Order: sequence, then C-alpha cells, then structure tokens
Amino acid sequence: MRPLSKRIPLLLALALPITLHAADYTYQQTTQLTGGSLLHMMKTVGVFSSQARHIGDPIVSTIYLKDNRLANVSPDNIEIIDLDKETITNIDVLKKTYTVMTFDQMKQAIANARQQMQNQPAAQPAPQPAPDPNAQNVKMSFDVKVRKTGAQKQISGLDSNEAILTMTMTATDTQTQQSGAMAITNDMWMVPAIPGYDHVRDFYKRMGEKMSEGTLGLGFDFSKMLAQNPGAGQALGDMAKEMQKLDGVPIMQVMRMGTTVNGQPLPAASEAPTPAAPAGPSAGDVAKQGLSSALTSHFGFGGFGKKKQDPPPDQNQNAAQAQPTSAILMETQITTSNFSSAPVDPSHFDVPAGYKLVQPQVQPPAATAR
Repeated sequence: MRPLSKRIPLLLALALPITLHAADYTYQQTTQLTGGSLLHMMKTVGVFSSQARHIGDPIVSTIYLKDNRLANVSPDNIEIIDLDKETITNIDVLKKTYTVMTFDQMKQAIANARQQMQNQPAAQPAPQPAPDPNAQNVKMSFDVKVRKTGAQKQISGLDSNEAILTMTMTATDTQTQQSGAMAITNDMWMVPAIPGYDHVRDFYKRMGEKMSEGTLGLGFDFSKMLAQNPGAGQALGDMAKEMQKLDGVPIMQVMRMGTTVNGQPLPAASEAPTPAAPAGPSAGDVAKQGLSSALTSHFGFGGFGKKKQDPPPDQNQNAAQAQPTSAILMETQITTSNFSSAPVDPSHFDVPAGYKLVQPQVQPPAATAR
C-alpha cells in the first residue's frame, strides 16, 4: 500500500482542472509522526526495536518530475510512476529489491478485493457462530467536508490560508442511536500559487484519469473498506465535490487519524492540541501479552461499532464527565519546500544496479460461490 503522504497529491490534483505540457520539476516533503497513541506506544516498546525508537524522526523525501515520469525518493523507499508505460515501480532500498506493477494490475487487485468482499458470506458454507445481536443493528454512513476557516499564517516565508478536510465513517446502533466514528482530519495551509507546481498537479491528474476515479489514490486497504460498505459510492462522489473547494498548493499539512463519538469530525490540529496520550503498556506487558494484545488492552481498539457495557448507576455521572469525545491514533505533519524548475537528471528514474526484481503481492481473484 502506498504511504498516505504519497497519496495526498493525487487526491488534490483530481479536484483541479489543469492541462499542461510536462516539464522538469523538483520539491521536497518532510513527513513526521508528531503525536497520537501509536507514537506513544511505539516509543514505549522501542526498547525491543531500533526501528520503533526512530518512528518519530522526520523523513525527508525528494520528488522528481520529468516529462511523464515521477519519482518519490526517501531514504528507505523509492516509488517511480511512469505514465507512458503505465507502471508503478516500488524500490526497497534496505532489501535491495523492487517490484513493478502495471496500472491494470492495480485496478484488477482492487476489483479482486471488492469481489472477494461481495462473495465472502456465500463462500463460507461451514456453520458460523451466532451473530452479535448488536452488530446486526449497526448502520454505516460516510461524510466528507472541506471548509475554509479564514485563518492565515506565514510558513517558510509564504503567506498561507487554512482549509480543513474532514472524513468520517460513522457506525450507528439503530436501536440505541449511539454512534462512533473512524475519522481523518487534514489541516492544510494553502498558498495561492507556486511557480511550476501546476506541472505536478497535472501529472497526478493524468494519472488519476488513467487509473479511473474509482481508486482515488487511496490505496488497496481503503478501497476494500469502501467496497464492503453501502453508501461508499456516494462518499467518493461527495469527496470529489468537496475537494473542488480547495485552491492553491498545500505548503503544510497536519493529518490526524482516530475515533470520535456521535459521528463528530476529529478536531483539527489548529482547533485542539494533541491530548495527552494514555499511559502505554510497559515493556513487561508487551513481553507477556505480545504487541497486538498490549495495544488492544491499553488503548481500547477493536470495539468499534459495538455497544459498550453501561457503568454502575452511581458512576454514570462521573463517567460522562471523564469520557473523552475523541481519540487520536496518529498525527502526522507534512511540510513541502525547496521547489525548483531546474532540469532533472534522468538517473532518478532508474532502478539501482544490482537490485533484485520480486513479484508484487497481488490478491488473487475471489472464487465465485456456487
């Protein structure tokens, strides 16, 4: 799956009507995990992994555009998109391997995932456990909004205006009307224009047209989630309409992913500071329970869409006062800088010598139930 920071330019480009000739262009993006329960947890278990200890370090990626090719180069990974060949090459710098996937293969993988989700109930003839009486009463809904706050801020010497994109997937119990939401909020600081950056948006727009808007650059996991939920098609249409409200170039973004109660959007970074993370599992807890169990028990994941047990009557008032309205799993800041229209060396689009070609992991077509 493509990292989220690499999908954002495609989402923004699909909302903007641009037609340009290809040109050389370079810029940098600095991505850093800045808050949330995931960061706190990984720091706690960092004693077991050097990779976990560095999860909050900034990652600088350089994006090179030349004609119909774009390379996103970071220290551990390189992604090369070729519109003429209609391929996406992913290079693992640490393992010295690379994969090549065609646009058709990517679209087929998404179609396979959608088909598997549709066929899954019929393809399991074995007796199943009794369904959760609460789960069958859960209704899913989606909401996407873009709003301009009017706030202004100078970033890297450029005057920017704030626009906030919110996306929520809400599960509502039709009997109790209680609801909870998985949410993404992207707090974007936009500058009116940056010379030459229109070529980047034009590239992603042409890629979106080749891939079809069904993928929207959101990646396989998000596409599978949408494929199995009624109302998702409308959500994608609403997203396209809302994102047409965006104009300019996002010079800085603070993206949050988490959960909220009653279907409310996750507060943007400019509206609410990152709350203190809950006390994470100790190294002993992780060693005894395993990483996934420790994460579930300490941060309360896994209960989305289910009715929670009510506290004792004498604790109702205190529980209501203490219950938070949102929880941030992850907060990421992305800053864009160092724009240049200087000629780009074609070697940036080549696989390094000695790297081994491996087959991409593509989900096979789902078996049709008979």
